[in-house]
This record gives sequence, C-alpha cells and structure tokens, in this order.
Amino acid sequence: MCGIFGYIGSQNPVKMALQGIKRLEYRGYDSAGIAGVDAGKLRFCKEAGKVAMLEQEVEKAHMHLEVSIAHTRWATNGAPTKENAHPHLDSAESVAVVHNGIIENYPELRETLIKQGVTFVSETDTEIVPHLIASLYQGDFLEAVRKAVSMLHGAYALAIIHRDHPDCIIAVAHESPLAVGIGSNEAFISSDSQAFANYTRDVLFLSNGEIAVVKRGHYEVFDVSNQQITRDLQRIESKPQVSLKGEYEHYTLKEIHEQPTVLQNAFAGRLREEYGTVQFEELKFDVNDLLSIERILILGCGTSWHAGYLAAYMIEDIARIPVQVEISSEFRYKNPIVPHGTFVIAISQSGETADTLAATRELQAKGAKVLTLCNVHGSTMDRESDACVYLRAGPEVGVCSTKAFTNQIVILFLFTVMLARMRHLNRQEGQAFLQAVKALPQQVQAVLDMEKHIADIAKRYAHHDNFFFLGRRYMYPASLEGALKLKEISYINANGYPAGEMKHGPIALINENCPTVALCANKQTFGKLLNNLMEVKARNGKVIAIAPEGTEGLSDIADEVIWVPETIDELASVPTSVAAQLFAYYVALERGAEIDQPRNLAKSVTVE
Repeated sequence: MCGIFGYIGSQNPVKMALQGIKRLEYRGYDSAGIAGVDAGKLRFCKEAGKVAMLEQEVEKAHMHLEVSIAHTRWATNGAPTKENAHPHLDSAESVAVVHNGIIENYPELRETLIKQGVTFVSETDTEIVPHLIASLYQGDFLEAVRKAVSMLHGAYALAIIHRDHPDCIIAVAHESPLAVGIGSNEAFISSDSQAFANYTRDVLFLSNGEIAVVKRGHYEVFDVSNQQITRDLQRIESKPQVSLKGEYEHYTLKEIHEQPTVLQNAFAGRLREEYGTVQFEELKFDVNDLLSIERILILGCGTSWHAGYLAAYMIEDIARIPVQVEISSEFRYKNPIVPHGTFVIAISQSGETADTLAATRELQAKGAKVLTLCNVHGSTMDRESDACVYLRAGPEVGVCSTKAFTNQIVILFLFTVMLARMRHLNRQEGQAFLQAVKALPQQVQAVLDMEKHIADIAKRYAHHDNFFFLGRRYMYPASLEGALKLKEISYINANGYPAGEMKHGPIALINENCPTVALCANKQTFGKLLNNLMEVKARNGKVIAIAPEGTEGLSDIADEVIWVPETIDELASVPTSVAAQLFAYYVALERGAEIDQPRNLAKSVTVE
C-alpha cells in the first residue's frame, strides 16, 4: 500500500497522475513514483520522500507520457528507499506495475524467477509481478496478466502498463480496493474514487479476482478464467471534499478544532426529541431485525476498536444487551460461534480496513447482519455491509484519527439510545440522553478554549519518554485512545491501563521520569481512581489529571489538572479525549515530530 492512481485520456497524463497521488497523500506514505509510455518506451521516476520531491524530479526530466500510473508507498516489504518505491519494472523495462497489498508467496516466486535468470533490484514483493508478466508475455497483454495473477497468493490491487500497449491500463483487484472511473474520452484508476471525483463520478469498483482493461472512456471486465463479464458503472453522488489547513500549522490541529462542528453533524437530523429516540435514515433493517438482537459483536482496529470498547460499556449499561468487542486482526483468525440473534457492528474510518473487512465477510457467510460505521461513501465496507451509518466527520487528513473518533462515540451512543428505547427505556430518560448529546459541541469548544493551558502543560512534560494513561470504566478505553494519540504523533512509549490493574505489575515502572495522565471523568469509580493515583504519588510519579470541573480531591494528588466540562459518564470520553488529543499534539510539536504523517503509519490499512 498505500495509494494507486492511473490515467489515460486527452489531458496531460503526467499532470493528472501527480495530482491524483497528491489527493492520496492523506493516507500516509514514505516514497512516490510515476511511470508511463512515451514513443514506445517506458519512462519512470521514483523518489524516497514526499510527492513534492517527485514532482521536482519529473519537472527536471521534462517527462511526457501517453498513459500514466503513479503510486504513494508505505513500506511493508523493504525499507522506504528509491529502489523499493513503485512503480516496479521488469529487466527489459517493458512492464510497469504499481501495487497495494501484499503477495504472500513472493519468496517462492522470487526464487523461481532467479533460477530463470531474473535479476531483482528491490527488496519488495511487488517486483515479482512485472517479471512474471514479462516472462509470460507473447503478444497478448491481458493473457499474460491473467496467467501471472493466477500464480499470486495474498491481497493485491494492481495497475499495470506495457510499452507495446500505450492505449490501455490493466487493473486487477483481489481483497484490496481498486476503483475505475470513466469520463468523456478518459479513464482513471485509483485506490480511492474520491481521488478522481472532480472529473467523473461514474465508477466501477472491482470485485475479488476481476481484471479490467481500461481505455479512454471505455472498459472491459474479465474474471480469472478470462471470461468477459458485465459490470455496470455506479454513480457516486457524494461530492469530493477538499480539506485545506487554513490558519492551522497542521491538519491534525485543524481537525481537532473542527470537532464542535462535526459533532453537531453527527446528530443533525437524527434526533427525535419528542419521543426521546433516534432515527438513522441509512438503516435498512426491519424493526424486527433490531428487536430480535440478542447479542452484539463489535469489530474494529486501533482507534475504531477503542470506540467499540466504549460502545460495549454503553450498550450493556443502557440497552441491556450483551456485547462482545474484538480486535479485528485477532478475531478474523478465530472460528467464531455466531448464535442466532447475533448482530455485528463493524467500525472503520476509511471503510477499507483489511482485517475488519475480512472478519465481516466471514460473519456474513455465517448468517450475521452487519452494520458498518464509516466516514467514506462508496468504500468497500459501505458497499458490502447490510447497512452503513456515516460518521459525517468530513475528510480527515491527519493520519492519527481525532474527529472521526469522537463522531464514532456519538453515533454509537445514539444507536444505543435507539435500541434502549425499543426495549425498556422510557421517553423521559431518552430525552435526557439526547440533551446530553446536544450539549457536546459547546463542551468540546470549552476544552478547545483551554488550548494554551494544555499546551503549557505539554511543553513541561514533553521531554519524558514514557507515560501511563489510567482510567476506570468508560475512562479505560479513553485511556487507551489517549495513549495511542501520544504514541502515534510524538513517538513516545505511552500505555493505556485500567487503573485498578496497576498494582498487578505495571506500577513497578512508575518513577519520577514516568508521568501518569489520569482520566477522572467517571463518577461511579472516581473514589477508587483516587486511591490508585495515591499509589502513583507514593512512588514519586507525576500526575496530570483530566477531570470534570468542580471535581474535589485532586488538589493534593495531581501535579497538573486540565479541567473539562461535566457531562454524563457515557459521554465523558468526548471532552476528555479532545483534551488528550491537544496534549499529544503539543507534546509532538515540542519534540519536533512529524504530526500529520507520522513515521511508519498509514491512514488506510489495507493489508494485514
């Protein structure tokens, strides 16, 4: 992975490809490259680093192309070097390939090709693909691709060009997303349809094992047995959304500040206050489908798993339905028992998370209904799930999720209230919950108004290389998320922990050089948390508390306090997490870390 873009048409293919991969920069990457056909020869340019560096080299080379493919790479097999950047070519420079995913059997294929005399110039799994195609090519480009693909095991999306066929790009998808856009006398290929949405919204999403021959304004689709199949274009109605940093130094900071607005978007038009309930127009389930839920299984990775963990507390507390929350990358390798009445909630900001997608496919095969929460219209999980509720967070460019996370919490809470009202919750109780939701944008704004205070605290502690984040009940998943933000953008070792478990081992790590961020916004367990913080202080640990205004008992324990507005326990993770996001941001800023695109991270994780 991370981003594929291809263009064939009457516009400048070099310019279009570079523009395309710029629109994919939000995914995170460490190198970039472009290739195409010019006068019967393959031309290419690759650079380790950002697209801007590639653009400079392309300009110096005065590159002209008849057709183009381009890529932003996030290193998997092989270091982030110029040699390992995509596109990859065969030895004779007849075939060029860009690839998202992973070829699992590449060691065996590589060994076979080496025995045939092939010399490899990179460490990547991708390089075997152009060599395979070249070795199988006998004048029929499609047949060579089909034979090569039949030998690949793994997950992959491929865009392929051949110097003898400048009139087409061949696109292949298998368990990795790839979209084909068809315009007037032009066509596009991308791992994200939004990358070409300014030019066309007529899109074909390739399914597993499909191969598309893409020409100007035209396409043909074949299955792996080389049989042509009929696939109609879909009209994507959502307009491409452009995100600019504006006055902010980083997209991450901008997106933290957007939360009052996007939180309001999350519940706008969905509240039915007169009845104390919620209605999602996207839900396609019959009322009986929801009434028959006996057990809920929640799946997610990273930040989405933390949101799901919070939802598990909510749903069991309010709707009184048993909940199991699982990390997708672990769950997909179980042999899950899916009893009657199991309902699945799959959470993914991008809608392309490979592990979550694989797990939901397995569950659907076992008869479960799947509801997806995602932020991207037209994503694979959006298309494949039984229903999809959109986060309405807008484009999130920063690799570490901020506004998408808080919108996930709000939508999961609203779904919980809806389920509870269908069962036992009375109207007045439902109305009280909705009032708490409506107050969140103003409460989050109050946290943002304390930005300078939070920044000052962050600067005082930014030199530390180890942190603990502690919480109980709802604040435990929030502590996991707070620690993750600090890890992601400041490269600090931070661990989220249930406060009551500290004495069972981790407290051995506490000293004056390991501060503790205490999330204190759970009323039910606050007294117990204070006891845990006293244990930290007894071992010379520094305590930074994030606590609701008016909380008593912290003055003699905490070294620093970030006061946040008070709300109900079920929603306290929202203002608390915003404070933790700002703390992580300013620690990273003080340490000089790359914030929007942290090292080694990708926005859309499309491989295991």
